[in-house]
Amino acid sequence: MRVGPSRFTDVKGSTVRDGDTGRRLAALPNRQVLADTVYEQIRTLIMNHGIAPGDRVNIDEIARELAVSGTPVRESLARLESEGLVSRLPLRGYRVTELLTRREIDDLYALRLLLEPASTARAAAAMTDAHAAALLAELSTCPSAPAGDGYEGYKALTAHDARLHELILRIAGNQAVEQAFVRTHCHLHFFRLSYNQPVGEQTIDEHRKIVDALISGKPNPAKAAMTHHLETARDRLLSRF
Repeated sequence: MRVGPSRFTDVKGSTVRDGDTGRRLAALPNRQVLADTVYEQIRTLIMNHGIAPGDRVNIDEIARELAVSGTPVRESLARLESEGLVSRLPLRGYRVTELLTRREIDDLYALRLLLEPASTARAAAAMTDAHAAALLAELSTCPSAPAGDGYEGYKALTAHDARLHELILRIAGNQAVEQAFVRTHCHLHFFRLSYNQPVGEQTIDEHRKIVDALISGKPNPAKAAMTHHLETARDRLLSRF
């Protein structure tokens, strides 16, 4: 028996053929690209202090400037809320979160110093050729500090920094520690404080030393390299206060 195109009824009660469904689904990637683009544009605006910390986010104004509807703007703000870059105001939209205080920086680095050096030691003990290759590949994604002192210039370094630390925690094999680190979104918040500081090359040099120590397979040097990196990065940030 020959079967014709299947049908279903959409939410408006209209009959829709499979061919129509295919065309609609084919349009979804473009919608995702739009959503991702709007998200990156708003995120860049926040990171460069185009919207000042503590200011309300005007959804209609941003939608007009980006020539989009309010929907992708709201979706982007929901993503940014999960990163702690904006917070929701009951019945009033969103506002950009304040910059970290000295106490908050101290607290975040205290947490990282509890979690990361010990995990780096475990990662060194668990090191394999595949792990070493992955670490070297990550270093190659950002071999030198990008030019420019704004978020666009340093976005690659910030992303590399987060990926490298997450990779080390993944190699260490403790998912709870890795997830706790990821949920802090600390690299984004630290960058908001230091985006105009020329510290990129120092960060990359410290990363190389950590990776060298990890590849050596010696837990104590690896732990010491990570401890030095975190303490130095913390002191660089606190010097701004």
